[in-house]
Order: sequence, then C-alpha cells, then structure tokens
Amino acid sequence: MKVNTTLQPADLRTKIAHFWDRSAASIHSIESTYQPAKGAPVFTVDGHYTAQGWTEWTQGFQFGSALLQFDATDDPAFLELGRTRTVTLMAPHLTHMGVHDHGFNNVSTYGALWRLMNEGRIPEDSWARRYYELALQCSGAVQAARWTTLGPTQGFIHTFNGAHSLFADTIRSLRSLALGHRLGHVLMGENDTRISLLDRLIQHATATAQYIVYYGEGRDHYDVRGRVVHEAIFNVRDGQYRCPSTQQGYSPFSTWTRGLAWVMCGYPEQLEFLDTLPADEFAAFGGKDQILTLMQKVAAAVCDFYIEHMPLDGVPYWDTGAPGLAQLGDYRNRPADPFNDYEPVDSSAGAIAAQGLLRWGHYLQQHDLPNGAHYIQAGLTVLDALLDTPYLNEDDQHQGLLLHSIYHRPRGWDYTPPGAAIPHGESCMWGDYHLREAVLCVQRLMDDLPYYTFFNDPRNKPGDVSS
Repeated sequence: MKVNTTLQPADLRTKIAHFWDRSAASIHSIESTYQPAKGAPVFTVDGHYTAQGWTEWTQGFQFGSALLQFDATDDPAFLELGRTRTVTLMAPHLTHMGVHDHGFNNVSTYGALWRLMNEGRIPEDSWARRYYELALQCSGAVQAARWTTLGPTQGFIHTFNGAHSLFADTIRSLRSLALGHRLGHVLMGENDTRISLLDRLIQHATATAQYIVYYGEGRDHYDVRGRVVHEAIFNVRDGQYRCPSTQQGYSPFSTWTRGLAWVMCGYPEQLEFLDTLPADEFAAFGGKDQILTLMQKVAAAVCDFYIEHMPLDGVPYWDTGAPGLAQLGDYRNRPADPFNDYEPVDSSAGAIAAQGLLRWGHYLQQHDLPNGAHYIQAGLTVLDALLDTPYLNEDDQHQGLLLHSIYHRPRGWDYTPPGAAIPHGESCMWGDYHLREAVLCVQRLMDDLPYYTFFNDPRNKPGDVSS
C-alpha cells in the first residue's frame, strides 16, 4: 500500500461527520426489522441483515454499535438502545461455554457501559456499576476456562473446533480476561485452585505469537515475516504442535487477511493494557519487559506485512494467496477493486487493520519509539478509503454501513449479486462495528479528547489497578 504521509486525523473531519449520519441510519434500520428469536444478525444478503448459525459471536457488535454511536454523538437514544438491549438480551453470552468470543460480545456491551461510566459520560450509579463489573468478571472467567494446557506454563484458549484448535481471532477476545483481571477477579478451578486471568491472557498471547505469527526466521518453507496463519493444530494428549491450518482462509500457507487484522489490532491493544499494570505482576512470566518485547515484535511484524502486501489504498482482498489474484495482475500497485471477476475484497479486514495500525503507531509515539507517525498515517490511509465510495454505504435501502465485506469464502456463505462473478456489496456486523471503533479512535485524537481504549478509567493511573 502507499501510505499518505501527509494525512492527519483532522483531515478526515468532514468524512467522519458524514459517517456518523450514515451509521445512525444503519442502526435504526437494523433495529426496525430485528427479531431476537431468529438469532443475532451476522451479514447482509441483498442489503438486509440476516442470521447465520455457526456460533453466536456478533450480538455484542450489534448493540455495542449503538453505544459507540452515543459515544461519538451524545445522542441519548443510542445509549438507551444499547443499554436496554444489553440488559435484556446479552446475559446468555456471559456464560456461553461454547465460544471463544467473549471479548467480542461482552466487552463491546457491558464493557462499553462500564467504560462510559468511568469516563463520566453517563451518570455514576453504584448498582449499575456493580452489575457491569460482575458481568465482566463472569465473562473473563468463562473465557479463561476454555483452556488447553500445553505444558506447566503454556496453554491457550481453544476455539469452538475443539481443544486442539488455536485461532488468530481470539487475541482480540483477550479484552475479556484483561477486564476481569483489572476488576480483581480469578477463575476458581478444581480443589479451589485460584487461576489468574492475567496468567491465561499472557499464556494465550505467547502461544499465538509462537504458533500463529511468522517472523522470517526459517520456521517452515512459507515463513515470511509478519505472515499470519488462521489456525494452529495441537496434539492434546502430549501438547505438541502439529501443523498450521485454516477455517476461513484459502490455505494454511497463505494469509487470511481478517486473521492478520485480528492480530494487528489485538497485540497493540494488549500492549496498551499491560502498560498500566505494575511490574511485579509479571514476575512469573520472566518480567514485564520480556512480555512487552515479545508483543512489540508481533505488532511490528504484522503491521509491516500489511503495509507491504496490501493494494495501494490499503484495502485488502480476502486472502493473500487467493488463486484468482493472479488474474488481477499487479493488484498491489492500484486500489483494491471490489467489482472484479476473480477474488473478493474484505473491507471488514481493512477496518480492523486500520485500528491496529493506529494503535501501534500511538503506542510507539507514547513510548518515544521510532516510526509511530508512519503507522498512524497508514491507519488513516486505510480509513480514508473506507469512509468513501465505494465502501461507505449511501443507500438508505441497504442496512449495512461498510460495504464489500466477506464472511466465509471457502463455504460460499457470502451473497453474490445477479450477474456478478464474486460476492460484493454486502456488510457484516464486525466490519460495521470495527469501522465505528476506528473512527471513534480518530475522532478523539482529532478533538484532543481522552484516547479511546477498552479499559479507559480515569481513576486509575499506570501501575494502579484499583477499582
């Protein structure tokens, strides 16, 4: 991609104002047709949001989007919508034992309400605060219980595929463990064993760094620095790593770009969180510097890979090894084309990646490390493209916000319009939500407001974890 090295947050002001208007229209449209009994909306089919049974991982994005809309615009109707829907419909997600997605569902809803109260954006209410905190503590413990042990100090949160399966995606659901730990919670195991949520957070992040991300160090024939594999497979009897795999990518030896984006967003976000913890909490893991250095290595590698391998505007195709890309010629040296006849674009991966680039750049700047501005401008470059034609939806008859997203290309779940060769023109809950998050992040930078994190709590200073 070609990074616009002059772009600043304020340059997006007009686009951002228009974006929130379009976002409001989308939320209202979905709410007018949403039927809870049919399941959470997942993606659009011919412009209308529909459910897709696989796992219930998108409900938090639906109601969390209303809370982000309130955060950005101060419109109380969206606060009421997000809060009411969270209270009436999100409780089953707190104790959902079958998914690895607690950070998606519960931090986007209960966590957002807790954060808004911390920031003074909504009135302090001791009972509501305790309700949100108890929900987050529960969610973090349930997430941590979905555990595969690889050794005395090694393990990971396994996916819905089973105990053998580690996904790239789950790195961003570590937000759930982070908040549970911040609130002083632990997972109680057999014989009343107290299991640290921070311990499991760090173990999972370490396993992901080791088995999901490549560093150009000769791990296998396809070891390219910053490449990400969707899934790693283990022998659960002896804890041995067996092979790379994928569920939604083209192959284990290419990079599914949404998996890459999850890693790009997840590690900088965890770096921001871990920065706030005192050094003595890391003694069991070799020290705080060792953990932060590992995560910094991951963030740098994956963000560099994205910048090097995406099309000119930074909007990705769905997989770097998708076979039809060969028919597109020198596709990296021109903007992505969602209307081509060979391979779909996945704008949702771009929205997630944009936030990752912004956070990594901001982290570097906060620590007086080099190249921070470069990554921020890379994130702004992607965002600038997504806030314009043909990605931002301008059609009031279409319920989506961010167009040209892809859910599951190998299974053929995505809608292909009549007369088209590939899917395009549709939206998904995670794409719409993460575009809102990225825009909110930039809006706060633009207006010199408190930097947006999932754990915002002005009562706490770095190193102070009191609540």
